[in-house]
Amino acid sequence: MVVNNLLIKVKDSTGENVEKAKDVLSGLKGNIPVLLDSRVELDVHAGESPYDLMLINTFESYEDIKTYLDHPVHIKVAQYITGVIEKSASLCYEVK
Repeated sequence: MVVNNLLIKVKDSTGENVEKAKDVLSGLKGNIPVLLDSRVELDVHAGESPYDLMLINTFESYEDIKTYLDHPVHIKVAQYITGVIEKSASLCYEVK
């Protein structure tokens, strides 16, 4: 299994904007066949951390990530998120 974590800092980190980003990212779950699991976690130290939320996606294989990236649901979500993020960081790792 492969897990991809995406940390996101929203440009305008007001609660409403962070919640909207969380809602949009939550729309990935159950809508892309190769996505085994998807969670969105909010930073409990809002305003004190360099990131506001984290998207945690689980896939069967690294190849499935490539399929996910091209899926229309991901593309639509990515278009929104790209417009509201200030910065992001990603870490992808294999679970054995």
